Amino acid sequence: MKRRTFLMSGLAPVTLAGWSGSAGALPPAHSPAATKIAAIDAMRRAVEHMDQQVSYHGGYVWDYLPDMSRTWGEMEAKRTMCWIQPPGTPTAGHAFLDAYHATGDETFYRAAERTGLALIAAQHPAGGWNYIHDFAGEASLKDWYETIGINGWRLEEFQHYYGNATFDDAGTAVSSQFLLRMYLEKKDRRFLVPLNKAIGFVLAAQFKGGVADGGWPQRFPFVDNSISSMPQPNPQQIPPGARQGMEDGDYTRHVTFNDDVAGENIKFLLMCVIGLGRTDLVEPVHRAMECLRRLQQPAPQAGWGLQHLAVARDGRPAGAPAGARSYEPRALATHTTDTNVKQLFNYFQLTGDRKYLEGVPAALQWLESCALTAQMKAENPLIASRTHPTFIELGTNRPLFVHRYGSNIWNGAYYVDYDHRNTPSHYSAGRTVNVAALRRTYEQLSSMSPAQVAEMVARSPLGARKRRELPRYFSLREVDFPDLFEDSVMLSPTVADSEAQKLIADLGTKNYWLTPLATTTNPYRGNGPSEPYTGTAYQSRHVGDLSDTSPYDPRNPPEIAPYVKQERTLGISTSQFVSNLGKLIAYVAPVK
Repeated sequence: MKRRTFLMSGLAPVTLAGWSGSAGALPPAHSPAATKIAAIDAMRRAVEHMDQQVSYHGGYVWDYLPDMSRTWGEMEAKRTMCWIQPPGTPTAGHAFLDAYHATGDETFYRAAERTGLALIAAQHPAGGWNYIHDFAGEASLKDWYETIGINGWRLEEFQHYYGNATFDDAGTAVSSQFLLRMYLEKKDRRFLVPLNKAIGFVLAAQFKGGVADGGWPQRFPFVDNSISSMPQPNPQQIPPGARQGMEDGDYTRHVTFNDDVAGENIKFLLMCVIGLGRTDLVEPVHRAMECLRRLQQPAPQAGWGLQHLAVARDGRPAGAPAGARSYEPRALATHTTDTNVKQLFNYFQLTGDRKYLEGVPAALQWLESCALTAQMKAENPLIASRTHPTFIELGTNRPLFVHRYGSNIWNGAYYVDYDHRNTPSHYSAGRTVNVAALRRTYEQLSSMSPAQVAEMVARSPLGARKRRELPRYFSLREVDFPDLFEDSVMLSPTVADSEAQKLIADLGTKNYWLTPLATTTNPYRGNGPSEPYTGTAYQSRHVGDLSDTSPYDPRNPPEIAPYVKQERTLGISTSQFVSNLGKLIAYVAPVK
């Protein structure tokens, strides 16, 4: 490859740093300039392989065996499926577009374009996205739900086909961001209509009126076939006094803070304000910020739950913390409170309004009141390194702990009590919350002078008066609120020559990176037995018996035959591909 000059998307030509030799000459072998040329060649080969050999119609799941005989998203997937949840299809698309920004090479834009069209094909008519899409059609997707999905014991969101879209796990938010970037790149109107549908979906799903005003549900549009309870087989195995089931019915209609739904949607709307000049989206952003502030519970339990009632239910008022999945009890959640306090910091920085800091001291005081005890840590190795219980009971402020009995979805279930031992490994009973760091941030923001606040607000994306470019890269790390302020520069990590050379060598001539796949699954073999299982082999493992299709680490299976410890299988990982490509992007065209 003799070319030494690469066009940056929307920018002037950029020459390879460190090489100023005569035209047509190659830089010395192993020099930074030669490595940069080799890095771009490796990027091109890796992307072409992912686009043409790995993807299905431009869509991606999470992991693949090299021969494509088995593929996985959060669960095993059909070859005809793509996964929307990061690090799936939109994550790969962002990486392709970033590679285009780094090089100007149309190879990368074509891959991004193909992935964008895959997302358009997967878009729900209402404008959002489900976790997954099957290019073979709805019948094939329903078959997946009725076989693999329904047998994933710990993955209740995949046990039922809703037929609508979700805000969970940022799939809709990241897909919407990618369509926004694709439209802004070349103003290709094929991306404008689905982008406007995505914006319309976010606005239509936002609750209007009442205490829930401005919040978002987990799924939308609402459907009549939503699950409002879970099976409770063999209830005699539940300890006396334990709680069980979905305590507040169809959790998909509650105001959702789980996985930072509000924060992700606000961030996308702000990107539209910046990139499209859509100042009409400022008002729904303000409503969303007010909803989060409004739903903070009163002291002394001044936290938030994973979800809150959008309307009154069974004598409980709208706005009260609500239960969700059967292992998410009606309670306050320490990790959600941690996230929401950080969002209040963001909202203050966006608006300069100190009302967003007013509830923080009470939240921190509550978090300090409910830390894990030394005994809890000593008696449960799964929470030994954590600081707080995941769930705190309303009123009593006692920690709640989730357990499960049985061996699969057909003979087992989850329940909640006060026993801190023998908790599941797949949904941690403890969280790490750095209250001291939160307090330092609060004190720093509270001490800002009026002049400092005014200067900060003048740069806020909420007040953007003209369109401007979004950050250059989205796949090197998550684009967060500070990156959207005017004059902010989202720096790229420093990648050494030796690291780039190793990535190039690892790619080799096969044109893909192999990595140990973190999880595997039992192949679908039919529904599991419903007869009671009274052992304890599965209570603290990621997977149940061989009928359970939940993913698990092959190095740490249940300690019961026929399971045996195995090494992780080498395969193609979308997340590792994005990480490796991102390092080469940062090496080739860093943002300093």
